[in-house]
Amino acid sequence: MPPTVTERYAVVSCHVERPLDDRVWAAFAAFQERPPGGIPVAALIRPPDSEAGEHDEATWLERARAAAAVGPFGHHAHFTSPTHARPTGGDPAERVAREGAWLRAQGLAPTLFCGGGWYTDASVTAACAALGYVDVTPRTTRPPYLDDGAAWAQLDRPAWIDLDATRLAAVPTTHGAGDLLRAALRPGLAARVHAYFHDTDLVDPRRRRLIALGLHVLARRRPRSDLDLVAASAADWPVVPWTDVARGEPVTAGSVENGSIPDGP
Repeated sequence: MPPTVTERYAVVSCHVERPLDDRVWAAFAAFQERPPGGIPVAALIRPPDSEAGEHDEATWLERARAAAAVGPFGHHAHFTSPTHARPTGGDPAERVAREGAWLRAQGLAPTLFCGGGWYTDASVTAACAALGYVDVTPRTTRPPYLDDGAAWAQLDRPAWIDLDATRLAAVPTTHGAGDLLRAALRPGLAARVHAYFHDTDLVDPRRRRLIALGLHVLARRRPRSDLDLVAASAADWPVVPWTDVARGEPVTAGSVENGSIPDGP
């Protein structure tokens, strides 16, 4: 019997963090339209931040709708500012709920979510469940740049995260742009690969070439799929308690994480 879609797959997402930057957007749009290896690229897009001076909602919406028409579409949250992904206090879950409601009010229907800097906590997870998202914030391995004790979530395969009062479907992210090609060329490549990169990677010719080559190799080694198709089989996924997934300590009102932590290498 051939493997099911959640036993072996190659899926790809892009953290679209600068959709209002014309040069960055053009590079991403071209890449998504003709993805290397033919693996559809999910656009996980950061909503505009008016407090940071991002007021051109018309251009943002035009571009978001264009991305949603090409492949899977998701919500990417930066909890502090456009240039600071992880939270530095406040209520991260409130931001997720507020931005998710705004996206829906614009007629968009994101199916996926990723927390900036891989941040999540129980309240953020519950907010994502309420929005009907599939969460791709969990990682299979700890991002090496996180501070000791920083909050993140760990999964080794697609699963339902059980919060007692609710459940959230999740598909872990496995490889970043910096390690995809190395992993794809070596024996022992994981059966389930979810590779990600940033839109800003695509304006760097060297990084763009590395990403493209990695995706071409990956497409030859694993069945091509997309995150929405993987999520369609969620009814068969195992259930994992939140306490088995959570790592580190969540940000609380008045607490501060040290440093501006990017989404990843």
